[in-house]
This record gives sequence, C-alpha cells and structure tokens, in this order.
Amino acid sequence: MEKLKTVLGKHGQLDNVRARTEIMPGIGLDLLPVKRMPDAYRDMARTQPYDICEMAPTMYLMALERGAEITALPVPMTRRFRHSGIKVRKGLGLASPKALEGMKVGVRNYSVTAAVWTRGIFGDDYGLDAGKVTWVTEEAENLDDIPLPPNVRRLAEGRRVADALESGELDVAFDGLAGAGDAAVEMEELVMDHAAVEQQWFRRTGIYPIHGVIVVRNDVIRRYPQLPGALYALFDQSKRNYLERLDSIRDPSRDDKRYMGLRALMADPLPYGFEPNRQSFDALIRYAFEQKLIGKCVKPESVFADPGPNGDIQLAKWI
Repeated sequence: MEKLKTVLGKHGQLDNVRARTEIMPGIGLDLLPVKRMPDAYRDMARTQPYDICEMAPTMYLMALERGAEITALPVPMTRRFRHSGIKVRKGLGLASPKALEGMKVGVRNYSVTAAVWTRGIFGDDYGLDAGKVTWVTEEAENLDDIPLPPNVRRLAEGRRVADALESGELDVAFDGLAGAGDAAVEMEELVMDHAAVEQQWFRRTGIYPIHGVIVVRNDVIRRYPQLPGALYALFDQSKRNYLERLDSIRDPSRDDKRYMGLRALMADPLPYGFEPNRQSFDALIRYAFEQKLIGKCVKPESVFADPGPNGDIQLAKWI
C-alpha cells in the first residue's frame, strides 16, 4: 500500500479519518506529527513537502498566485467568527474597533488568516482603516516576497507578542497562536458583546469565517484522479460522525463547545462543499485582495472546486 505523507490538525471531526487505514484501494495516509500547524502551512506554501496537508486559506491563495502546484478541497477545518479573538488589556475601555486607529496591535505575522478576517470585518462593520494601525509581529511572513505595508513592524529577533504585552509595550493583541500566546496579562475581548454581534452578522451576510482547508499536491491528484472524491467522502463522513456524538463527549474541548453552541444558529456548524461556503470564500478572497496579500480577486470556484461525480476535481487555476 502506498501511504501519502499527510499533516492534519487535531480536530474532533477528523477522528475517523485518522483511524482509517485505507482511503481508496491501495492508498492510505501516513500521518506525520508536527509541533505547530503554522509551520506545516509555511512548508506547504514554500516547497510542498507533503502530499496532503491542512493549510491556512490565506496562505493557500498566496501560494497559488506564486505558482504552487496544489489544489484545495472545499472541506474547511476550523471555523470561528472573528468579531472575537482580539483582546485588549483589561480596563483599557476602547469604545469600538475603530478606536484601534493610532494604536499598536500584536499578531504572529501580518498575513495570518485570523488577522485577515478581523481587519476585513472591522473595516466593513466599524469603518476601521487598517492602514492607521501599527501591526506588531513576532515572526517572519510565511512567504519571503510578501510586500508588507509600512505600518507593519517586526519585534526584535527572539521577542514575542506575549513579551511585548507583559512589558507594557502593547495593550492589544490577537489571542492564542495568532498573537498573545501564553502572555501573563489580564485581557478581555475588544468587542464585549461579540456573541450577539457575530450571530447578527452571520444572519445578515451568511459569512462563516474559515481558518483551514485541506490541500493536495497536483502531481498526486494526476496520479490518482479519484483521490479528491475519496478524501471528500471520508472527511464528510468523519465530520457527520463527530457531530452525531458531540453531545456525548465527556471532556469537550473549546472547539467542541463552540460547535455545540453554534447548532442553534445553523443546522451544520461544519459545512463542507463549495456552495455552502461560497460567501465565505468570496469574502476571504476580497479581504486578502484589499489587504494587498493577493494581486486580484480570483473566482472562488477556480480555487475551491467540489470533486466531480467520478471523484475527480478541477485543478486550481489562478483566474
């Protein structure tokens, strides 16, 4: 059996994928461990060392524009609304995201998908001019030739966003891996009523932010034309099984709890397929273009196509 080199995040909806020894006759997955998923995203964007890999969607778009021979399946992994996730020092008392203008905001790197979503949403909903915010980063961008705007400033080598928060240099940062990490600072959400705001925003726009997609190298697809369909079917069934057992999970993770809560807002908190995600793909492409991370607004169907009835797929095209 040929085993395809594969990197996947630790998501509950992938439990059955990980347990599967064969995904189609003679083909299995060689699941490789990585310390941090962002490192796998970077490697896939630069050199495509894996056959199949979860990848940040903004990084996928940027890599495609630069000629990477990869194609995404429309099976989004992590989903999270982005009015939340940007934290301020407790008691800072910013009136709205518009008040970030003139301030410094910590983020892992400028092109991280969480920041692309948040800058776009805050621009649409609050009139934030992201060019008037200083974006303070701790890591190099995943692609060396990204033309960063002049309001991006890198911390000194070895310093983290968490360090800048603890020293008082920063009062605002993205949470978790996107920025603040394990900073020993008491922080609170910038948008305090984010849960209600996010529900209203979803009902108004239909946009449900995507933070990971599954990409396959084009040479692997050419060798096994039915692989995309087999992967899609496997991921979809694993997701359905996960949602069916969601209420019975004894020690639910933060993601499990989020998806439990989202069922009141949408029938499927992890929708797969192009059409259920069209508005989200459209929005992310527009935001990446407006933030000058990609050079044009490509057609979403040219880069996030569904597998066909025979399991084959249209290879991604930058059109």
